[in-house]
Amino acid sequence: MKLKQIRHRSNDVKNDTQNQDKIPITKVARATAFLKTGVKVGTNYIKHYAKKLVTEVDKNELDEKNAADIYETLSQLKGSALKVAQMMSMDEQNLPKAYTRIFAQAQYKAPPLSGPLIIKTFKDAFGKTPQEIFDTFEMNAIYAASIGQVHKATKNDKIFAIKIQYPGVKEAISSDLRMVKPFAMRLMRMKEQEINAYIQEIEQKLIEETDYLLELKQGQEISEHCKNVRNVAFPKYYPEYSSTKVLTMEWIHGKHLDQFLSDNPSQTRKNKVAQAIWDFYNHQIHYLKKIHSDPHPGNFLIDEKDTLHVLDFGCVKQIPEDFYIEYFKLTHPQTLMSDEKTEQSLRKLEIIRNTDTKEQVSYFVNLFQGMLKILAQPYYQDSFNFGNPQYYADAQVYADELSKMREARGSKHFLYVNRTYFGIYSMMQQLQANIETGKQWNLNQFIVLE
Repeated sequence: MKLKQIRHRSNDVKNDTQNQDKIPITKVARATAFLKTGVKVGTNYIKHYAKKLVTEVDKNELDEKNAADIYETLSQLKGSALKVAQMMSMDEQNLPKAYTRIFAQAQYKAPPLSGPLIIKTFKDAFGKTPQEIFDTFEMNAIYAASIGQVHKATKNDKIFAIKIQYPGVKEAISSDLRMVKPFAMRLMRMKEQEINAYIQEIEQKLIEETDYLLELKQGQEISEHCKNVRNVAFPKYYPEYSSTKVLTMEWIHGKHLDQFLSDNPSQTRKNKVAQAIWDFYNHQIHYLKKIHSDPHPGNFLIDEKDTLHVLDFGCVKQIPEDFYIEYFKLTHPQTLMSDEKTEQSLRKLEIIRNTDTKEQVSYFVNLFQGMLKILAQPYYQDSFNFGNPQYYADAQVYADELSKMREARGSKHFLYVNRTYFGIYSMMQQLQANIETGKQWNLNQFIVLE
């Protein structure tokens, strides 16, 4: 979930959506909602093609209607169904723009819970209402997203951000993913046998995200390990006011990335924030082998001193050592200069299969050599200018080629690691960052080639 604690935007949810008094919890109720959505989408297609017979029709119109209908259902169901939409909203390469734009609302604009459901969650967790625990508690959610929503409270002159989980989220994960899988397969153009491994990885992570005590533990651990990373800070957590479904932490005053940029900051300020993001993630990846793998701009706040505050440690990916070695070995110039070494790494990473023809092997070797020579550049230069449009234009050529694939390839660990890198590079581009990259993080110091 995206914890966007910005005071002057606290009315966004209240103004944009109505409070939700009831969430479909039973399998039958949730399946019925999915079925109704399928009927709506089918009707949209019929109307689209009927209209196409008599006039020119823009397919964007169909995408807009389908995306809106699907999102309306997912936002009412919340939980893992809405979380998948949130994840897919970051995949601008494979999804039509209408889907990425509308699904992005899952970050913080889902319909919030009504008061009775909030009070019930607190009573189930602590045996008390929020008003009995805190001096003040704002019943209107500051933000509402896929798995939970955020409220503001005070006690003894302290200000808290309180994340409350929606009812029935954990119990519905498996069945939700089975129901959302056909939509994902169609949108992502994958076959069922190809998507299953990734669905299992998503299911495991979603189950972890519903355990707020685990999130608290992960947040404290990574905060401690990264406390000396320059210009990065973390909220304080309060275990005494937390449970598996309620997470209480320090309220952070700041702006999320989009609003920070809307204030037209100087490039010096943007570089300071970008450097903090780059150092924070590389410290995790190369020293902890564990990453905060939900690097959406909503999970960061930038305060008046341009310090980066990192939020939401519900989704943390442990990187297996063997995957880490092959993943970064593949980016090394010596590997990329050798077809044989590139092929070896691609096989270990499950991108090249034993059943592939020589032509297919050659295709993937050439594709990844070209793409990674571009993407790995920041790691082999002391500093790098992410504001150079040619860099992204060059990378886009290979991304477009990769998007033509009609099958899923690669280890399941790619899912969250690549998602993390996609988020990092997207933020670097937004910030037009010109920062030190390989000076501290040159991969030669972390990867030993055979």
